[in-house]
Amino acid sequence: MRLIKVAAAVLNTTPLAWEANRTAIVEAIHEARRQQVSILCLPELCITGYGCEDAFLSNGTQAMAQKLLLELLPETTGMAVSFGLPFLHRGALFNTAALAVNGKLLGFVAKQHLAGEGIHYEPRWFKRWPNGTREQVEVAGQTLPFGDLLFEVGDVRLGFEICEDAWVANRPGADLAERGVDIILNPSASHFAFGKHGIRQRFVLEGSRAFSVGYVYSNLVGNESGRAIYDGGALIAQAGRLLASGPRFSYADSAITVATLDIDEIRMGRARTGSFRPLVGHPHDSAVRAPFQFHKASYIVEHPKPHPWELSPELKEEEFTRAVSLGLFDYLRKSRSRGFVVSISGGADSAAVSLLCAMLVEFGVSELGRERFLAKLAYITQLGEATDNFGIVQRLLTCVYQSTKNSTQTTRDAAKAVADGIGAEFHEFDVDGLVRDYVAMVSKALGRELVWEKDDLALQNIQARVRSPGVWMMANTRQALLLATSNRSEAAVGYATMDGDTSGGLSPVTGIDKAFLRHWLRWMEKTGPVGDRPHPELATVNVQPPTAELRPHASKQTDEDDLMPYDVLDSIERSSIRDKRTPLECLWHLRETFPQYDLPQLAFWVRRFFTLWCRNQWKRERFAPSFHLDDENLDPKTWCRFPILSGGYERELDELDDWVEQQTSAD
Repeated sequence: MRLIKVAAAVLNTTPLAWEANRTAIVEAIHEARRQQVSILCLPELCITGYGCEDAFLSNGTQAMAQKLLLELLPETTGMAVSFGLPFLHRGALFNTAALAVNGKLLGFVAKQHLAGEGIHYEPRWFKRWPNGTREQVEVAGQTLPFGDLLFEVGDVRLGFEICEDAWVANRPGADLAERGVDIILNPSASHFAFGKHGIRQRFVLEGSRAFSVGYVYSNLVGNESGRAIYDGGALIAQAGRLLASGPRFSYADSAITVATLDIDEIRMGRARTGSFRPLVGHPHDSAVRAPFQFHKASYIVEHPKPHPWELSPELKEEEFTRAVSLGLFDYLRKSRSRGFVVSISGGADSAAVSLLCAMLVEFGVSELGRERFLAKLAYITQLGEATDNFGIVQRLLTCVYQSTKNSTQTTRDAAKAVADGIGAEFHEFDVDGLVRDYVAMVSKALGRELVWEKDDLALQNIQARVRSPGVWMMANTRQALLLATSNRSEAAVGYATMDGDTSGGLSPVTGIDKAFLRHWLRWMEKTGPVGDRPHPELATVNVQPPTAELRPHASKQTDEDDLMPYDVLDSIERSSIRDKRTPLECLWHLRETFPQYDLPQLAFWVRRFFTLWCRNQWKRERFAPSFHLDDENLDPKTWCRFPILSGGYERELDELDDWVEQQTSAD
């Protein structure tokens, strides 16, 4: 029985935040040493941060990354530690994992498969390394191997799959297994998306089983660079068994997940595998060797238990709450903002944004304790006066209800109930005078009175726009972050006023559809996340039909009357944008999904969606940054590109109309 203690680190890094990243790395190494870990895997590109974008292509970035790597080497005394950093070689940039053992660099493994889909743009900066190839590089006067490497640390063989390497069919692990690797390290930067953690578990478990190895998977955590949220969730497996699973959505800057691997059991498992064919006498089999004395490890039977919330039947609701709350917390502190301001309307979207701001306090204090939580926000001096979570929320979050003559007592009461229920500071601005002044000014310029029958859109939008300057001013006076409140469904059809309800430095819920948001608010009202409380104050919001409240009361305006039922809108959006169906194909799908509506009505809604989608791409280009939550994101900067000017699917919509006419005539 040959036992080795290994660990996977989870780090909250920030692009180009050299000292902060260094501190988090050192904390993880020190904790691993305290627990007598012999092999520690740090996340992908942890020295620079993963999201450096075009700054990767700066000579200064490369020089500083190598400088920090060399500074960190003494920290690895008595351990084997992998570091992630970019490396310039032969005029090309590579995403690498550097292995240091006992204070010395052994070499650099270069990533073989680059993530170039969705929010990832690695091929813009990096080149993929060819399998089976190795060269040499000079670092600080030392010649080191570079490329497709395996290492022999003491008598234990280590290999690497770097993030995307494990997501492809021809993953390097198969080749590493033939070369007799005992442990595969996977330094990753795998962003959060609904249901994605289960996929990671599967490839870690299957990799450990199929390759007969120990498998150590590390990841980032938190909002690293603005849009992507990382959920952590380190994993360690052996021979198809999960030995350890780390926490997700942590508010700590660093954490390690530890397990004990049995090297003899790994090797005998490989020997018992009839399909295993060792690569003997092949040049690729040569390993970079370093003497090493492993710490003694006790045999511990690991039984990893997921957090209770991960077993919840409402897993999507739990993940949404925890991901966006953590994203808001990191965006707040990394932007050095001194709080949040929300223009709260009494409706679903602004209530959701306000509640998520409060939830970051609940989760952060619960995990870290009040003292450590406040220490991470120490630059916000007024927080030190808070004696409980309500006090912290009150000093962090300001909600402003802005009324016009078209506002109702219902939304006013709902807005105040939500703000009071979560502990936010609440203000009310009456902006109707500003609306009247603008209408009078433009009426005078036009030489006629503006009327609803002719100027509906202009009279609606001015109400939304006059709400922007005051709430921006409130945010500016407090050096706070103004949060926009538009959701994905409304972004798809442009049902938002530019420089009105889209105003803000961050748009937290633009990545999620309205139907889910309304469902989530009902869940938060009645149930709430595991370990927290329900929020009955949301009942005042949940009983209302969504409305912009921009037309006179007599019109009884609702969002769904203006657009279409939100469940229909979301279905068309997924079918057309995510699944790339034509208008007619969308109609066919819609007809099966919503048989309660007649064909002409469904066709009308499909036409409306495609027309509004094409017309409003310019709005989506101007939205504040939003969080990526799934593969249905509409953000044109990171996921869903579409031309600002287009033909608007004119011919396809004509085909839709012709088909519907044929069907109705036949009936």
